[in-house]
Amino acid sequence: MRREITDQAPPSARQRLLTLTTHRRVLQIGSVLVFLLAWWAITRFGNINPTVLPSPIDVFHQLIVTNQCTTSETGRVRCGAQDYYLWQHLLATLQRIGVGVGAGTIVGVLLGWLLGISANARAVVEPYLGFLRALPPLGYIGLLIVWFGIGDVSKVVLLFAAVFPTVAVGTLAGVLSVKQDWIRAAKTLGANSLQILRRVTIPAALPHIITSIRIGTGLAWSAIVAAELNDGIPGIGGLAYISGTQLDTALTIACIIVIGITALIIDQLLIRLERRCTPWVGK
Repeated sequence: MRREITDQAPPSARQRLLTLTTHRRVLQIGSVLVFLLAWWAITRFGNINPTVLPSPIDVFHQLIVTNQCTTSETGRVRCGAQDYYLWQHLLATLQRIGVGVGAGTIVGVLLGWLLGISANARAVVEPYLGFLRALPPLGYIGLLIVWFGIGDVSKVVLLFAAVFPTVAVGTLAGVLSVKQDWIRAAKTLGANSLQILRRVTIPAALPHIITSIRIGTGLAWSAIVAAELNDGIPGIGGLAYISGTQLDTALTIACIIVIGITALIIDQLLIRLERRCTPWVGK
């Protein structure tokens, strides 16, 4: 009798969440498989020039051969692409992304916090932040090369410029979102300035800050090809650009896929960080 009641009981919230998550994963994987099948069918039966659109098999082949050494008919041994393995290109780009995003995040959070607590500083600096946010990376890459050369410095500064304004504006919005009623309530309970900062201001601003870091990181990935246009080898963006100029479309698409997947993984890690640091959001 007890077993019958248990069997007839409605599923728990945890089971419903697991079912919903599994359903989403099936839809996501299924959509990818359908896309790959349609891509293969178009290139297989559509009589399309491989230079215009290579098959997914050719792209997958590039992902393999660019991570190993091959011997040509003349006996020359070639390793990777442009004398670097694909993973080395990705690692070089990740290092540039890490430095640019890290510096942009630190400076952006500090400046945004300052603007949030100082109306005078906000009135002076906020228009410049709007100006920087509106500029596309390609708009000042030439100027950065003149100032810093074609080495890694100009690339990192470009990535910094893509991240810094977004994080600063997000931090500013987070600080301004703190309600004065919360601060007065904390003071009524005897909290000092440090406790208000730790218990009220930072928790209230943190969701905005992490979201702005996610957006800024995405902007950095979208700017990486522009950053690595000149002397971008090793670099996954530089490899995508050079392979495109050489009409190696399969390798170009392979680089784009690697950039997209890597950016997606980093974004998912930031989402997990956001959920861990701000578990109260949405509840």
